[in-house]
Amino acid sequence: MNTSLIDIIVIAVYLIGITAFGIWIGYRRNATTSQYFLANKSLSWFTVGAAVFTSNISTIHLVGLAAGGAKEGMVIGNFEWMACFTLILLALLFAPFYINSGVRTLPEFMERRYCPSARTFLAVIGLIGALLIHIGISLFAAAKVFESFLGVPMLWTIIVLSLFTVTYTALGGLKAVVMTENIQVLLLLGGATLVTVLGLRALPTVGINDLAAFKAAVNPGQLNMLQPVVNNAGHLNGFSWLAVLLGYPILGIWYWCADQTHVQRVLAARTQKDGQNGALFAGFLKITPVFLMVLPGVIGYVLWQKGAFQLHNVAGTNSPDYNTMLPVMINHLVPVGLRGLLAACMAAALMSCMAAALNSCATIVSMDLLPKIRPDMTDGRKVTIGRITTGVIMVLAILWSTQGDQFGTIFEAINKIPMTFAPAVTTVFVLGVLWKRGNKQAAMATLYLGSVIGVIYFLVDMPGIGKMILAGKAHAGFTGLVTDPTQGVGIPFMLVGPLIAVLCVIIYVVTSLLTPAMDPKEVAKVCWDHPLAFLKGRLLGASDPRVVTLILLVVVGILYYLLR
Repeated sequence: MNTSLIDIIVIAVYLIGITAFGIWIGYRRNATTSQYFLANKSLSWFTVGAAVFTSNISTIHLVGLAAGGAKEGMVIGNFEWMACFTLILLALLFAPFYINSGVRTLPEFMERRYCPSARTFLAVIGLIGALLIHIGISLFAAAKVFESFLGVPMLWTIIVLSLFTVTYTALGGLKAVVMTENIQVLLLLGGATLVTVLGLRALPTVGINDLAAFKAAVNPGQLNMLQPVVNNAGHLNGFSWLAVLLGYPILGIWYWCADQTHVQRVLAARTQKDGQNGALFAGFLKITPVFLMVLPGVIGYVLWQKGAFQLHNVAGTNSPDYNTMLPVMINHLVPVGLRGLLAACMAAALMSCMAAALNSCATIVSMDLLPKIRPDMTDGRKVTIGRITTGVIMVLAILWSTQGDQFGTIFEAINKIPMTFAPAVTTVFVLGVLWKRGNKQAAMATLYLGSVIGVIYFLVDMPGIGKMILAGKAHAGFTGLVTDPTQGVGIPFMLVGPLIAVLCVIIYVVTSLLTPAMDPKEVAKVCWDHPLAFLKGRLLGASDPRVVTLILLVVVGILYYLLR
């Protein structure tokens, strides 16, 4: 165990302090649903942006981005920078309708645009996504890291972090969640900066004294964000510029624009402008992980190759376990005392992500599902049910987290699982706000058929099922009947998403044209007149969301040019 008494004290002070702060800032004995689920619509743009960012960055990202930087290179950072573009869509395309319509959840918006069945479908999808991905897999990843980093048994990590998180989330509601996230975003970025700086300072100890030497020490293309479509083996590159350009929006629009866990912070903004600029501020924050989480993985790769430390192998193989890169780097670079601070940073990443997902689950159950059973339920009863739901979801997530080792690569798993329903949800949301002719029959046909297609793809591409079909003739490292380049079709999962999305668009358009149109007056309340209508209107100074969007686009464009 690599933990000193000072480290333990730092961790304990953080856990107790953040929990006490969350309860103090958010708990109201007779809270209304607006107070508990939407923080009484009082959040400023800064709070919205910080909360959106931290609700996304979990331990998976800290560990996964460092592992991706060591194994794949800077290209893995596209998952961060492409989020800037989908957050722009959230700010300009979706947020005006979400906020002005007064909805409290995204499933409620789906009912406004389509029908009650669409609301129920999205509510169930929201619960599944939060339980399986945002909480369950994140909890498993954190437990693995703490076991490697601090020597703490996985079960203890799961129980302790879950207990503290569920306490302030259940008692304090959304306000407790977002205000603690304001603290956690500073701690998270500070800890990531510390690892990056210490890694850069360690390079001269292994003979890397300038940028030229650093470039010579990494693999070809490891410092480039954009990769060719076909790799050296003649196979489709899983993270090529084409795969990222076509595949990320399918996942990103669902994740950032149609998932309650993240959009709930925007719904709680005090004004439309605060909600829009909050989403854009989160876009600026998403620039930082490339330099503070992916780059350290590349630095760690160089230090490892130069013999500064040993990297663990995957159990039962001779292949390096890149998922251990971050904890090994911390143990090598960070002095005793500061390790507790880094552990607190990783706990902050996990707790903020879990708290966001737990609160969104409570909101969906209390505001979307239970009213269908008990429409006369009082405001206070809804809050109580929300608090109980938080605890129940946490217990289910703990049970699911123990199955996390059934997946090969965790970071890929959290992106492949949503591909089962993201194309359908993305299609229904995008066409729903851009095309007035789209109707409820089209929405339901797309959601059901698109999800069935996605589930079939996911099952067929599972390595275990593929190995059964191949009757034990699969090669070592077989990735699935769809993605494997030698014994499968060879289509990376980032390119499967666009193919499913094309089918979803066809289903949506054809069904809409073959069935009656909806009431145009009602549709006009939740749909733009034409695709570029959101750009109309007089600019209101430098803080106008359209001006802020232009600045964000310029910054990201310059960075892509420099790291192309």
